[in-house]
Amino acid sequence: MKQLMGVINLDHELDLLNELTYFRCGAAVPFAGRYRLIDFVMSNMMHAGVLDIALFVRRKYRSLLDHLGEGRPWDLDRKRGGLFILPPDWNDPSDVSSGEMQHIHNNQDFFERGSAQYVIYTGSQHLSNVDFCAAYDYHLKQEADVTLIYTKVDRLRPEHQYCTRLDVDESGRVTDIHLEQDHANIYMEMFIMEKKLFLHLAKQCIAHGESHFFRDAIQKNRGRLRIAGYEYNGYHAVINSLESYYRNSLELLQPEKYNSLFREQPVHTKIKYEVPAKYSESADVSNSLVANGCQIGGTVHNSILFRGVQVKEGARIYNSIIMQKCVIEGDAVLENVILDKDVTISKGRKLQGDVKKPFVVAKDTAI
Repeated sequence: MKQLMGVINLDHELDLLNELTYFRCGAAVPFAGRYRLIDFVMSNMMHAGVLDIALFVRRKYRSLLDHLGEGRPWDLDRKRGGLFILPPDWNDPSDVSSGEMQHIHNNQDFFERGSAQYVIYTGSQHLSNVDFCAAYDYHLKQEADVTLIYTKVDRLRPEHQYCTRLDVDESGRVTDIHLEQDHANIYMEMFIMEKKLFLHLAKQCIAHGESHFFRDAIQKNRGRLRIAGYEYNGYHAVINSLESYYRNSLELLQPEKYNSLFREQPVHTKIKYEVPAKYSESADVSNSLVANGCQIGGTVHNSILFRGVQVKEGARIYNSIIMQKCVIEGDAVLENVILDKDVTISKGRKLQGDVKKPFVVAKDTAI
């Protein structure tokens, strides 16, 4: 959509997934057998026809750069426009901005050169199938200064504790923004705003020494801005803790959950050419996601295996997430475990966590 440019702000997203974010930012964490968390919002923007997407990054983004490349899986490898990965620029001695305002200030040319009139601004921790075209049409219909995208959850979970909540009246206007714990309207850290107003508010925030756009430009000005709330109804998961990552991952083994995330529209990711998974006669696999390139000779139940995992004969895996190129030797037992990439579990080892607190092994580890 030529009217929308995308901004994915990773600057304020804390790396709270413990061992999984030792060597990467949260947006680059593998998910669902072959994806990264960043893929879902990137795909939503692609399906909306967004031609220019900028990423605000500050730390531990090497893995993210390797995954995104030039943006080809999302049709962003273009001569004009496309994908822009924008680390902070520290070379302006007159710059007084801080936090995410520093990204906006130092990359103002990205906004000025783009032909789009509106900005869709989002993070990466809320997984969804949001239709940004429908949200944009709603924004225009409401004649709003800014439209906040939210969802009403049926069940409040621990990961919702730090999520912002919205009060929305019958006309679709946001009447309050708060952190009341028993409130079900979860703000998904996504908003749409006219580019001109966006840059004006950012300039005001910088002049007053403020650093967080949503808090300082939108929430503090809710009495002066016309703020609309667009309700999203569809798959939604917040990945802001190790526990939420583990539970939401394994819930995809339920067909209705998996279909609600992947069947409505495809999710695009970096292409890797792997041979099909190979199962030996001794393999026993049930209710699991097994990616290409795996070699299975043991038992795998209720688990997710990423590309290239080897499960030797006699090994047993239950309720676990095994990432790329891990090797599980014979007679090893894993239950309620998360293994990051390139982990080797030697013969006969037993690792066991809890369904509420999985045992996690960092990448490139041998046990």
